[in-house]
Amino acid sequence: MTASADPHAATPAAPPRLAFGVDPSRPERYSLRQARYAALAADVDRWAAETARDGKTLSVLDVGCGWGPLLCHLDTKPHFDRIAISAADIKEMAGYRKQAYRDYFIGDLSEGYPEIPSGRYDVVVCEQVLEHLAALDAALATLVRLARPGGRLVIGVPIFPPPLHLARKYLVPLLPAIVRPDDSTHQQAFSLGPFLRELRRQPVTVEAVRGFRIISGGPLRPLENYRWWWRLNRRLGERVPALCIEAQIIARKVQ
Repeated sequence: MTASADPHAATPAAPPRLAFGVDPSRPERYSLRQARYAALAADVDRWAAETARDGKTLSVLDVGCGWGPLLCHLDTKPHFDRIAISAADIKEMAGYRKQAYRDYFIGDLSEGYPEIPSGRYDVVVCEQVLEHLAALDAALATLVRLARPGGRLVIGVPIFPPPLHLARKYLVPLLPAIVRPDDSTHQQAFSLGPFLRELRRQPVTVEAVRGFRIISGGPLRPLENYRWWWRLNRRLGERVPALCIEAQIIARKVQ
């Protein structure tokens, strides 16, 4: 005679749903909001593999690291042990595996990070930071300074089709707070063309531009659990990045 199951036994909790299998910040399996980190982590892992062939480690600085989404996406990559990742932010964040960072700098990007030596990193990442700054020149110059000659910069910003970026910058702040978007710390509003022109004033060459999220959220959010929807958005973002909500630019510092 077999024992019957206890009807009062607790049902095991379902495992949390993670974006791209690693990211706890979004429940959608192929979250379009977090797709930029998935794409970037794949690139950094590939660059680390190339560096490892020469017996070296890839040095990365994540400026504006936040809670650690880039680290989270990198952590399970096959060449993570060949990546020396450091972080910087305006304040100390209690985030994902902070002990994994080689260095953690506290400071304002606009003030130049004087404590960080020039040319120190193979890859300098700055995702979703520049829109919060009053001026771009010093920030962009600092990002370039920190990369080694021939090193890469990966810069991500939200974008708007022109002339909507002007309306976003100058008209939206005049709206009553109750209808204003919940991003009150934004001081910049970019469209892709003018931002690229601003970046090219620095000693860099632009290698790639890709966009993320042409349309996302709302009634379309359930589609973000399907790989085909994510792949379609990736293709569209590579072909028409200016129509997307976010752009990610990969550039090389001039040797």
